[in-house]
Amino acid sequence: MEDVEDWKGINGQLVTFKNEVEKAQKITFIGSPGVCTPFAELLAYAIRDKESHFIPLLDIGDCHEFESKSYGMVLKEEVSNPKDSDVVVLLGGLSMPKYDLGTDDLNDLINEIIKNNGKIIGVCFMDMFTKANWLNKVNFDCVIDGTLIGVVKK
Repeated sequence: MEDVEDWKGINGQLVTFKNEVEKAQKITFIGSPGVCTPFAELLAYAIRDKESHFIPLLDIGDCHEFESKSYGMVLKEEVSNPKDSDVVVLLGGLSMPKYDLGTDDLNDLINEIIKNNGKIIGVCFMDMFTKANWLNKVNFDCVIDGTLIGVVKK
């Protein structure tokens, strides 16, 4: 994959993501529970006019749909059906070594829920998918990767 666009900050990430999914109606995020969930909520807020779902790890039976509330996006209590998604968004936490997820199982899940000609988008920080060697194992249409530089001021 080659770099095709630069962006800065959270707003830049959200606008870039929103542009990548503009033609989609149904989007499913797949990520690690806890760590990826708030990132999926933030991304889902940017596209709150679309139907969006979250699958923790590879557990399709624990998929929940996002709902827009006055205070932000939340996952509905009841289980939802992510099948026939226009876009599947893989969040970087999936590639963390502690989860030891096989990309074969992940690709099987993607194929189960994505529509024909659907897009696979990666959203991560610090080149996680590259470091995990997933770029050769998952057929990403694009990866939106951010670099964090922090500072503490007192």
